[in-house]
Amino acid sequence: MVNVFFPTPQLATRNSKLDTVLVKLLIALHHRFPLWQVPPWFSERLRRDFRQLEVVHLPDYDRVIEEIADADIAISWSLRGEQIQAAKRLRWIHSTAAAVHRLMTPELRASDIVVTNARDVHGPVVAEHAIALAFALAKRLPQAVRYQQQKHWAQRDLWNEQPRPRELNGATMTIVGLGAIGAPLARLAKSLGMSVVGVREHPERGSDVADAVYGFEELDQALSAGDFIVLAVPITPKTRHLMNAGRLGRLKPDAYLINVGRGVLLDEAALVDALRAESFGGAALDVTTEEPLPQDSPLWEMENVLITPHIAGLTEKMWERHYEHYTRNLRRFLAADTLLWVVDKERGY
Repeated sequence: MVNVFFPTPQLATRNSKLDTVLVKLLIALHHRFPLWQVPPWFSERLRRDFRQLEVVHLPDYDRVIEEIADADIAISWSLRGEQIQAAKRLRWIHSTAAAVHRLMTPELRASDIVVTNARDVHGPVVAEHAIALAFALAKRLPQAVRYQQQKHWAQRDLWNEQPRPRELNGATMTIVGLGAIGAPLARLAKSLGMSVVGVREHPERGSDVADAVYGFEELDQALSAGDFIVLAVPITPKTRHLMNAGRLGRLKPDAYLINVGRGVLLDEAALVDALRAESFGGAALDVTTEEPLPQDSPLWEMENVLITPHIAGLTEKMWERHYEHYTRNLRRFLAADTLLWVVDKERGY
């Protein structure tokens, strides 16, 4: 938790008849996938639960420059520099995504606007998905499904193929990033009897769960130790193409690589080459460099690759969790209290 205090707002009266000071909240968030869009009930409930809010919920980005001019708060994950410059009253932006790299324009970085994200909404659920992928790879479930489609009883085949089915108990999981995803993932892995090696930017902070914690300068050593390597770090200049050809070459021949962070953490061309060469056991990818993954990508047809279409954070309860977390912070904002889940704009997470 970062200490961010807001002075008592001196806001202009927008409803002089009622002599009520309103705080304007702009919701500007659009995506081709409907679940990523803020549902109508979200803004309706905000109006009901917070009478001091004037909620403007845009269906697209067409009127952002107009509406943001006098907004005090915004919910968005992508605002352009000129929109930030037009926001004369804006003091807080909340991203419903954990990643905030699309917000980090020079204009925002130079401003006093505070940014928070939804890392605690998505992190534990994404950790569950990472464990599910580890089980699927360990138990050879993608291969079993392929044999099922052929109506082939493949008991002997699955045993004779490499890597063979294996146990998670006693295996080592290397988690690159011990934040909102990595920390709950480490707890899940330990509950299954796994050893956990963590990698984080500040290894001196340690971990109350991991058996060992390394810095990024020791990443090669941490990768070499892992039977399952999970990428769960944000996008920064340091982490872009973190897993290049050299680091992929550090993986054990039977190790599995799982990416639930962002696609650009991996050098995708190097990944394809390593998978074709079968230099390690296989990969499970919930994220890719380009999304949707192009139909001509070789990753689609590789038998040692499991692809889930960026669904690690999806559940029916997602927006309920968003509302609970957001309104917890909104109450703090309105009371000029400390905000939670504040993003370091210089680090980008």
